[in-house]
Amino acid sequence: MTSQAVSFQQISRILEVTDALGLNREWVEIPLSPEHPGAVRRLSNGKLEIIVDAGQSFDQWLTDLPIRIQQAQVT
Repeated sequence: MTSQAVSFQQISRILEVTDALGLNREWVEIPLSPEHPGAVRRLSNGKLEIIVDAGQSFDQWLTDLPIRIQQAQVT
């Protein structure tokens, strides 16, 4: 990923994934700054934080996102 900020289009695509999994958008946080490594984790307030991985192509990262979300909900 070459950009230094997560774009509106990328956020929309992430929300399509979370919508398909039945997650309420109010309980999802997507920071605008990608990091390496990215992360999907449950925050102390119960929300799900999804941090885009700056070291991986967005499309590849997005493909694995549903699995990472499911893993974060179990732990």
